[in-house]
Amino acid sequence: MSKYALPVGVLAGFIVLLYFLSVGLTRDPGELPSTYIDKQAPEFDLPSLMEEGQRVSNAVFADGPTLVNVWATWCVGCREEHPFLMQLADSNAIPIYGINWRDDRPTALRWLVQYGDPYVDSGFDGDGRVGIDWGVYGAPETFLVDSDGIVLHKHLGPLTASIWERDFVPLIETGGSR
Repeated sequence: MSKYALPVGVLAGFIVLLYFLSVGLTRDPGELPSTYIDKQAPEFDLPSLMEEGQRVSNAVFADGPTLVNVWATWCVGCREEHPFLMQLADSNAIPIYGINWRDDRPTALRWLVQYGDPYVDSGFDGDGRVGIDWGVYGAPETFLVDSDGIVLHKHLGPLTASIWERDFVPLIETGGSR
């Protein structure tokens, strides 16, 4: 074996490592892969957080594009994005449904009273099973779903006006065409 084999091998390994790090660093951290992009959203049927006896399910997608926002009171990013969700709800641009994930119902109700309720309704997912079905990594996560129940986009992290304009509005305007 040549005296250069080890140093060349280490250098090659270092170059490969730098390549993979640079690819990972240039990725938008809000864009994690979802197995549901361009596929049917998972079936769900949750009790309404606000309206006792009511349910929140896939039926909410029937009237057109819909946002599904996974949120929780313990989630710092949820508090950060909440003012933008309130603005979006006030604009009537799109119906927003929440999935209150791994939370405490009375605490979640107080939170919505305190900070405002941007949701048409929120399903209560106290045990987190629906979030698991949707492939939720952590709150907040926001999904854009079309009227056929197809997931068009997923965003991980707080939703902002610039992310909304860049990632969501074009999909809504083109009917989901990328």
